[in-house]
Amino acid sequence: MATNADPAPAAGRTDPMAVLGALPGVPESVDAVRQAVDKVYGHRVMRRRSTEVTSEAALRGARGSAALAGADWPLEEVRRRSDFSADEQARTVGAALRLTAEAGQLLSVWRQSPVQALARLHLVAAGGVADERTVGRPRRAGEPVDEPLVEIAEIPLPDPAEVAARLDGLTGLLRAGTDAPALVVGAVVHGELLCLRPFGSFNGPVARAAERIVLVGSGLDPKSICPAEVGHAELGRAGYLKALEGYASGTPEGMVQWISHCGRALELGVRESVAVCEALQRGAA
Repeated sequence: MATNADPAPAAGRTDPMAVLGALPGVPESVDAVRQAVDKVYGHRVMRRRSTEVTSEAALRGARGSAALAGADWPLEEVRRRSDFSADEQARTVGAALRLTAEAGQLLSVWRQSPVQALARLHLVAAGGVADERTVGRPRRAGEPVDEPLVEIAEIPLPDPAEVAARLDGLTGLLRAGTDAPALVVGAVVHGELLCLRPFGSFNGPVARAAERIVLVGSGLDPKSICPAEVGHAELGRAGYLKALEGYASGTPEGMVQWISHCGRALELGVRESVAVCEALQRGAA
């Protein structure tokens, strides 16, 4: 299945993401994700209250992304707050909420120019928060990067020239189309952006929003009711970073570790939305 509604790769062209999709253990993760997604989409509540499930998934996904970025607020606190400018944690939660809302508006831009979509995501996250001179564009030589979570993993920070080259390569792969499952494509986009840290701030939230765009645009989760961010938060920051180190290693084993971790996170996000459906069915939400 081609992702992002793009045509499948031309005959004879190497499809690196499809190669990743065939690594031992990855097809099993893909199958498990598909079964989980089918379960929530088949829930009777989805026939008449899917908008409510989408809204709740967005809120919970934003909370999960913010938790990974260091602002681990209770869901009800995220739900009730309206001012997200008071301190660093509040700004992080506000950025995650804005990103989740914006991701659904960027599908067409993503298909044409992923880099432009990423710039927009960063603008939405960092505008009014970070140095305005650095907002909405990749970092330049000598500019600092504020990404403490990834720094803990001690993954080397690529210089801007390498960032530009790898973003071009990723964009080329996405625009050419791939037969790889959406889980694989989303995991690669997520992992690559985390490792590159192309912006001076908010790279983690932007990477997770980009994964959401891939999952929605691929058709795996068209209603955006499967918040992988919930699962990533539930699996914990230590597990997240360990799996990311596997991606950064570039080895087949490391790539499988990261893709499988992303698959498990997505399954847990689906479980959250199934619980929302059950609550709506009981009249408890």
